[in-house]
Amino acid sequence: MTSLKNLTVEEARARILRGADRLGVESVPLTDAIGRVLAAPIIANRAQPPFDASAMDGWAIRRADYAPGKAFAVAGESAAGKAYPQAVQPDQAIRIFTGAPIPAGADLVILQEEAVRDGDAVRFEAGDAPRANIRAAGGDFQAGDLLLEAGVVIDPWRLTLVASAGLAEVPVARRPRVAILATGDELVPPGAAPRPDQIFESGSFALAALIQAWGGDAFRLTAAADDAAAIAAAVQPIDADLIVTIGGASVGDHDLVKPALKTLGLALAVETVAVRPGKPTWFGTLGDDRRVLGLPGNPASALVCAELFLRPLLAALSGGDREVRLVPAVLSHPLPAGGPREHWMRATLTVDADGRAVATTFPDQDSSLVGVFARADALVRRSVETPATGTGEVVEVLPLRRI
Repeated sequence: MTSLKNLTVEEARARILRGADRLGVESVPLTDAIGRVLAAPIIANRAQPPFDASAMDGWAIRRADYAPGKAFAVAGESAAGKAYPQAVQPDQAIRIFTGAPIPAGADLVILQEEAVRDGDAVRFEAGDAPRANIRAAGGDFQAGDLLLEAGVVIDPWRLTLVASAGLAEVPVARRPRVAILATGDELVPPGAAPRPDQIFESGSFALAALIQAWGGDAFRLTAAADDAAAIAAAVQPIDADLIVTIGGASVGDHDLVKPALKTLGLALAVETVAVRPGKPTWFGTLGDDRRVLGLPGNPASALVCAELFLRPLLAALSGGDREVRLVPAVLSHPLPAGGPREHWMRATLTVDADGRAVATTFPDQDSSLVGVFARADALVRRSVETPATGTGEVVEVLPLRRI
C-alpha cells in the first residue's frame, strides 16, 4: 500500500491536484470580469481599428499632390466618430483629428504644426518626404485573430482588449467556493476579550484574503465547540467545493479535525508532508466528493503551505495555470546544509547593481512568527539534505504576490 505520510512537496501537490479540473463556466459583464479566469478564447469579429485612422491632428491630402509650400483648398473635416463622407479630390485638404477615419483617396496626414491656414486655403511645410501619420486598418488586430487564450486571468490590460473586441460579457470559470474552519479552544476572534491562556485567531483572515485574490470565494465557518461532533456539524451542511481547515491536524489528543471528518466519509490522499514548516498538512475528500485541505495551526506554516498547495489547487479548479514557478536569486549571506525535510524559508528580495535578484532570509524561521511573514516577500526553497550554500550562490525562490 502506498504511504500517505512524509510525502515530498511535489508528490503531495500531485495528489492534491489529481482530478482537479475547472468547475464550470458562466458569463459575466465586463465590469465583473477583473481577476476571473477566461473560460473560452476571445476571437476578434472585426478589425481594430476598423478603418485607416489618423495618428495625429492635421490635414489629410493625397501624397501625389504634395509639394512644400503648395496651397490646398480646405474642403471639409474628419473627426473621430464623424467621418468626411466624400473622396478627397486633387489639391484638396481635409482637416482631420487623431483617431478620425482617413477620407477615401487620402494617403498622407500633414501635422497641424506644419500647416499655415489662410482662409479657405492651407499651405504645408513638411519637408520633401513627410511621414504618412496613418494607422492602418487592422493595425492592432484583424477579424478572426486570437486575442486571448482560455486560461488567462483577466487583468485591466486584457479587459481593454476584450472591450475593444466589442464583447459586453465574458465567459469565465466559476469561482470555487471555499469554506475555512479554524479550530482550537485557545482561539478567540479579534475584538473579543481573551483569557490569559488564549490567543487571537488570525490565520482564517489571511487565508480568506488569499483565496479571494487567487480566484475563489471564501467564507469562514465556526464550530459550536472544539469537539469532533461540533466540527462535523459545522462542515456537514456547507455548500463548498473545498473546505480548508486550520489547526487540529497533528496527532495529539486535542487534534480532532480528521476524526471528526471521518464521520463524513473522509478518505485521505495526503496524511503528512516532508516540508518545513507544515509537516501536518493533509488532504482528502469527503463521502460527497467535497475536497478538504488541512493546514497547520501556526499561521506561518499555514501560509507557506497555502502558497505551495492551496494556490495551485484553486487555479486548477478555475481552469487556470496550476504551476508553481520558482525564480533564481543569489544569497546575500551563507546558509547551512539542509535537513531531512524540504525547507521554505521566509525572505526578502532586493535587486543588486548588476540587476540580479538577491534573497535575504530572516534569521528566525519559527513557524509561529506572523511578524516575519508580514515583512517577507519571498520563500527560499532548500531541498532535502542540500549542502551548505555560500554568499552569492544561486537558490530557488518563490516570490510572494503581495496584494
